[in-house]
Amino acid sequence: MAPHSKAGQALAALREDLAGEVFAPDDPGYDEARTVFNAMIDRRPAVIARCESEADVVTTVRFARELDLPVAVRGGGHSVAGMSLNDGGVVVDMRRMQEVTVHPAAKAVRVGGGAVMSVLDRACQPHGLATTGGRVSTTGATGFVLGGGSGWLDRKFGLAVDNLLGVDLVTADGSTLTATSEDNPELFWALHGGGGNFGVATSITLRLHELPEFAICMLLYPPEAGPEVLRTYRDVVENGPDEAGGGMIYLTAPPEPFVPEHLVGTVMAGALLTYAGGEEALRKLAQPLLALPHEVEVLTALPYADFQCMLDDPPGLRNYWSAEYLTGLPDELVSVFCALGDVMPSGGTQHVMFPLGGAIAAGPSEFPVPYRNSPWAVHPFGIWEDPAEDDRCRQWVRDVRSHVERWSTGAVYLNFTGDEGSERVAAGLGAENLARLGAVKRAYDPDNVFRFNHNIKPT
Repeated sequence: MAPHSKAGQALAALREDLAGEVFAPDDPGYDEARTVFNAMIDRRPAVIARCESEADVVTTVRFARELDLPVAVRGGGHSVAGMSLNDGGVVVDMRRMQEVTVHPAAKAVRVGGGAVMSVLDRACQPHGLATTGGRVSTTGATGFVLGGGSGWLDRKFGLAVDNLLGVDLVTADGSTLTATSEDNPELFWALHGGGGNFGVATSITLRLHELPEFAICMLLYPPEAGPEVLRTYRDVVENGPDEAGGGMIYLTAPPEPFVPEHLVGTVMAGALLTYAGGEEALRKLAQPLLALPHEVEVLTALPYADFQCMLDDPPGLRNYWSAEYLTGLPDELVSVFCALGDVMPSGGTQHVMFPLGGAIAAGPSEFPVPYRNSPWAVHPFGIWEDPAEDDRCRQWVRDVRSHVERWSTGAVYLNFTGDEGSERVAAGLGAENLARLGAVKRAYDPDNVFRFNHNIKPT
């Protein structure tokens, strides 16, 4: 740390130069500014800079370098590991940089570094356009995309990162550049899964696709029906079109109008089919699932942007997630998955089996997203309120991983995981890609200033 006088002068200059706000530990609003989605995260940065423009980001990064402080980057603040914060460093908070500009003729959209999925989705909706987004509306779009990006539309439109056209970046020395397939192509390659390792993405440009219709089918079954439901769901999706997505989900039935009162608070087995098309086509596809006795049925067309907000998890709860990407979904694994759902902690926790394939598997093979060829993924999604439940809920997530490990490809989507160590980072990027990624890291961040992420060390 620099001498106090130098640090004080630099902080005063930052407050003067920044168009946005600056928060230090003694400032009003500091605790609100350091609060993130996961209530388990309690970190105290030295400085939080709430930036309003790329120029503010440049100023903040240069301030951090002057004082030799590490930098964390906050977009949506949705990282389960709390990577949007640090202790004693600088946070670049881009929540005010939410501008989204749609170019309908070009089928492209430019997204500000702090925009969350709801802002992106609702900007595109009036044009009948969409791109693969996260499964909740509060996720930060930039971090989601640069980490790979799996969502309800990925079987039809590919992973979010497959739709990445350009990135505007502030690098570790406070300079700005644009990465595309033609400009800084090696950096552009690394940004396809390498996340925030190489700088602060102040905006990204994404390819859009026509989505004139969207529909969902959500069915809730007694938990004992889970194995039959999952086998049926597997066959429906694997034999269905790429327009079909969704997931099989064990969940605690929420207090929603479509859930009978006597089921609220009980664990149910849910089958969710999302469909990038019309309601009638979805109804025909879902017939085998509709034929199974069920307690709740919701089958309707609705705007995609509206659906994206329906499954939002409230902030302020405790979160611990993980994932395993699978070689397939044989009947034995179906039984194992469902048995784990039967012992799932109640509350907000969800136990999810996601289908992949389609445009995910058909997408570009050269990017550092090694989970692309997995046909299914298990996502134990621990959410709870009481700190006394921490050990039990985290252990259940770990138990899910260990029980399905023999079917795992070894690859993993890092946005679904917390801090699980360097071996898991390698699994999420592909061990064969690490040397190349490390060379890119050395070129753009040789001092590892941006290390609050699934970190790639400079080689």
